[in-house]
Amino acid sequence: MSRIVNRPDTYLGGLGARMAIARNELGLSQARMAEALGMSQRAYQSYETGKRSMPVEALVDMHRQFGVDLNWILMGVEAVRPGHDLAALEGFETALDRHLSATGIRLKSEKRGAIVARWYRSFLEGKEIPMDDVHTWIELLRE
Repeated sequence: MSRIVNRPDTYLGGLGARMAIARNELGLSQARMAEALGMSQRAYQSYETGKRSMPVEALVDMHRQFGVDLNWILMGVEAVRPGHDLAALEGFETALDRHLSATGIRLKSEKRGAIVARWYRSFLEGKEIPMDDVHTWIELLRE
């Protein structure tokens, strides 16, 4: 019981960031996702911003309706097996950091980690992610 209450804010922030990325990949607004999951937009928004932990039932419903990868949503980079292609991962991280620096965009580390983890997971699955999509993720998560 106290484990949920005592989670560090960075965990909920990262969880929310990964939820925002997954929702964006589906092309849904927060309002549409909230409606699909049977909750208010305000409640759903509080999950994406990391203010509250999303109920397990709602996460399972998100997976069932939209095929969202709950392992990645819940575990982030821990769900990714980094031994597969560290050179590609490091290359993406370098490119991401250069872009953030050049544009003056600041991201909290858990949000940056959510972007890196999603890109890498897609890379491992053989799905090329256009940089325009990465830039959209950044805009969704910027401070």
